Amino acid sequence: MARGRIVDAVKAGRTLVSDGAWGTFLQKKGLQPGECPELWCVERPADVLDIAQSYIAAGADMIEANSFGGTSYKLEHYGLADRVAEINAAAAAISRQAAGDDHWVIASMGPTGKMLLLGDVSEDELYASFKEQAVALEQGGADAICIETMTATDEACLAIRAAKENTKCEVICTFTFDLTQQGEYRTMMGITPADATQAALAAGADIVGTNCGNGMERMIEIVRQIRATTATTPILVHANAGLPHNVGGVDVFPDTPETMAHLTKKLVAAGANIVGGCCGTTPAHIQAMKQAL
Repeated sequence: MARGRIVDAVKAGRTLVSDGAWGTFLQKKGLQPGECPELWCVERPADVLDIAQSYIAAGADMIEANSFGGTSYKLEHYGLADRVAEINAAAAAISRQAAGDDHWVIASMGPTGKMLLLGDVSEDELYASFKEQAVALEQGGADAICIETMTATDEACLAIRAAKENTKCEVICTFTFDLTQQGEYRTMMGITPADATQAALAAGADIVGTNCGNGMERMIEIVRQIRATTATTPILVHANAGLPHNVGGVDVFPDTPETMAHLTKKLVAAGANIVGGCCGTTPAHIQAMKQAL
């Protein structure tokens, strides 16, 4: 492949730019509350392709796929658990079309909503669900699997193993951290950036990092903690466009493209190798970040 591997590009000294928000973009295109975002890959592929192409046009080196909630456990809420392979393959194929030969597709895999700690699912069941999704994403053309918005290391590690053991894709794993009253960053399950990173690497992740939950400014300290845990592993950050404010019942993200572009340099200085956006970010944000680098 002309694009090679993401890890090799980072080792060669490149700082890469990823894409921005998908959910926010889908809502602007008419996604309704309670509607399955991933089903758009089958029923409204032109709209999904437009999102992917918008980020490529903005200068992104890689794009995700509209597959965040593509596990059987998430799709069963919409009566679509039997269409996992179809929907995820379509999601990756759309992003592959937009990415062409020179950009990477890092297909998204999000949490299942099930918790091993509570006993509502077994490890084998979780592994099988992630395997089914990962295999379909690779078949659709994904270069990497981006396991993201994780809060529990047991679920994250099962997802990593499922992708590593059943596909040839590079595997990215990012966690979402909150700032506690004690001034520490921890996931909802109490996991620190250092512990999350160590667990992901032990499970076989090629790239680690953090996404969502924080704007670019707070991500800087999280990246420092991740980098202190691993000297050489590529770090990916998908930051929100700041912390949202609710205005008239609508979440408004305050960080402008210029704000995120300014902070991008500090994020890279802290140790990030791949920077992109999460909630509230747009192609304009990605373009500004690309120009800043």
